[in-house]
Amino acid sequence: MKLRSALLGACSVVALSGTALAETITIATVNNGDMIRMQRLAEDFTAKHPDIELQWVTLEENVLRERVTTDIAASGGQYDVMTIGNYEVPIWAKQGWLLELNGLGDDYDVDDLLPAIRGGLSVDGKLYAAPFYGESAMIMYRTDLFEGSGLEMPESPTWEFIGEAARKIKADNPDVNGICLRGKAGWGENMAFITALVNSYGGRWFDENWQPQFDQPEWKNAFQFYVDLMNDAGPSGASSNGFNENLTLFQQGKCAMWMDATVAASFVSNPEDSTVADKVGYAIFPDTGNGNHGHWLWSWNLAVPASSAKADAAQTFIAWATNKAYTELVAEKEGWANVPPGTRTSLYENEAYKEAAPFAEPTLAAMNAADITNPSVKPVPYTGGQFVAIPEFQGLGTTVGQLFSAALAGQMSVDDALAQAQNVATREMTRSGYIK
Repeated sequence: MKLRSALLGACSVVALSGTALAETITIATVNNGDMIRMQRLAEDFTAKHPDIELQWVTLEENVLRERVTTDIAASGGQYDVMTIGNYEVPIWAKQGWLLELNGLGDDYDVDDLLPAIRGGLSVDGKLYAAPFYGESAMIMYRTDLFEGSGLEMPESPTWEFIGEAARKIKADNPDVNGICLRGKAGWGENMAFITALVNSYGGRWFDENWQPQFDQPEWKNAFQFYVDLMNDAGPSGASSNGFNENLTLFQQGKCAMWMDATVAASFVSNPEDSTVADKVGYAIFPDTGNGNHGHWLWSWNLAVPASSAKADAAQTFIAWATNKAYTELVAEKEGWANVPPGTRTSLYENEAYKEAAPFAEPTLAAMNAADITNPSVKPVPYTGGQFVAIPEFQGLGTTVGQLFSAALAGQMSVDDALAQAQNVATREMTRSGYIK
């Protein structure tokens, strides 16, 4: 009798506590501002879903990509929700590595997702990831420094103008970098920017027969321009700077210009984080006069690996984090200017958002202008703006990124880096069967 009473008492404690019966899902995500904010606001989710506990694994971008790729390829089951890009989603879905998101709930308005974003996350009409935020690329610049140096940002700036402006502002303001650009090695770090730059110069990764193009003049002209400009007007140690490092520099007033993801606009214009919040202007990504502004199209998305044993709970979380209600939660807690951008049509029809976010219109314009089916002036056999949508690109892009980062650091010449990139790419494309 005493034993039976003790067991009943123990069961009562478990039932009352609730947490002992909760299902824990592990979420792998990137350490950027929007994702950190999501973690802070996740108490709203747990209050609504006390039966689901959240365990976070927050990693630097390159490390995140390496870890989730290794886990999903091996069916490791370490994560229930993965933060991945629109590069991985169609490739992994076709491999059978991702679950279709068919449990997001009746109130999840899939049709409200921006068509370009939704299309990049779907295979055969089925959605395999939900976008947390989307982006293209644009110029963020200091209006006060431009005015002080007698400069005016053109409506459609060229790289020639950007180079001249960066060097002049640096000369006029020795304590400020004329420009900040990605230099940290990685297919999604320095190669995202450099690929967009090369596209705007009329270059391409491969010709129609998958022959690498690093030995062509467009690559030499673009990469030489980049290295020279960074040496003349960029920050010291630029080969170690990625998105987060350049964001910090800009927020601290150390950069006159920064070309990067449109999502950064809310951070550089937030007076709580940015010392130059009221001095930021926005402009279209530069070109060389050929009309190609190197627009990229990217989204960070939440997906469920096929190896997860907790798919229902994982989709419940994804629905919370990517639905319209989450946008309203962020607006209530931190203001409309800080909501995740670039995923839903309704956001850009919201007058409160457009009034609070001066970057809303240029962001939407940049995203609508992105054409991942024709990223360069010349024809290509692949899709992708700032990446090449083939499985081999993740490894190849990182290897080339390491060569280019070394050239930026002065460890090899531009010509040597390009020659080695040409050799590496030729070997990989031959090994993979693209080149016969």
